[in-house]
Amino acid sequence: MDAYAREVIRLICKESFSKLDEIQFGQSTAVKAILQAIKCGIPDIVTEITYANVNILRSITDPEDSSRNIFACAIAHHQEEVARFLYRFAEKKTNVVETNMVIAVDEDKNNILHLAAKLAPPYQLDCISGSALQLQSELRWFKGVEEIVPRSYREHRNNNGETPLEVFVREHKDLLKGAEEWVKKTAESSTVVGALIITIMFAAAFTVPGGHEQNAISLFAASSSVIMFLGILTSRFAYEDFHKSLPIRLVMGLSSLFISIATMTMAFCAALVIMLEGRLWVVIPITLLAGIPVAFFVLLQFPLLVEIYVSTSRPNIFDGEVSSWMRIMKDMFVGLWAVVQR
Repeated sequence: MDAYAREVIRLICKESFSKLDEIQFGQSTAVKAILQAIKCGIPDIVTEITYANVNILRSITDPEDSSRNIFACAIAHHQEEVARFLYRFAEKKTNVVETNMVIAVDEDKNNILHLAAKLAPPYQLDCISGSALQLQSELRWFKGVEEIVPRSYREHRNNNGETPLEVFVREHKDLLKGAEEWVKKTAESSTVVGALIITIMFAAAFTVPGGHEQNAISLFAASSSVIMFLGILTSRFAYEDFHKSLPIRLVMGLSSLFISIATMTMAFCAALVIMLEGRLWVVIPITLLAGIPVAFFVLLQFPLLVEIYVSTSRPNIFDGEVSSWMRIMKDMFVGLWAVVQR
């Protein structure tokens, strides 16, 4: 949000809502404004109104279900920034449990973990590429909320007799099928490439007059890549696997495959220089052409590699910031991709 717009909102909230008691605040226009901001994902408005009057934590309920408080509304609409802000604000100002934020149950006996288990709206999922990463995002959301609810609430049954986990499984069964198919196709195609590189580099290691170190690195990297992708193909493809296990294997497999292709190209160029005995007018054009497959692989697969890494390294919803080494690696990947795009 623009700084000027936020300043205007802050002044309006301070003048209009700061002196209202709980009943008056619940009857004010702030209710409609903040609920609309939650549904549309505008955390700045929620932040300013909350700072203006702490009664927001108790006095506002969802008009679609009056038994849900504002925190449950944020959870139901999968608004991560709003939910994190409200939770941390409540921790600083008062006891989270006392505000009824975490332990609230609606008229259908759904606690906030039941609400978190429901499938996110299509417009939120469409922002994430690939069914596997969409499912990972949903698992991250569910597990993040699970960490803050009392342990007994994890087995709490609603009016339909379902626990939060059972709701999650029912809501995401189609997404699981799509995620499994997406991961299998990615692993199968990458396995074929890795197997071809292994075959070529094993033979080249004993015949090419130069680039033996690159041959060895390419061979070992391709072997590691194939092993990782075979591990993916033999996975059970349970929901839990899509949270950390499968994405980490994908990152390692794609990284190894990239190293293998790059070193294979370097070995080819080294052998070419030796065989042509320094005839640069031939070597340079062929070397430049040899770099095209590497460039294509980077352009096609590197964005996927970055997205999987960033998605996997993100902390849970109510945790602190990403650890320093994760932040450094993330910045490095993003920076490299920016250079490639230029």
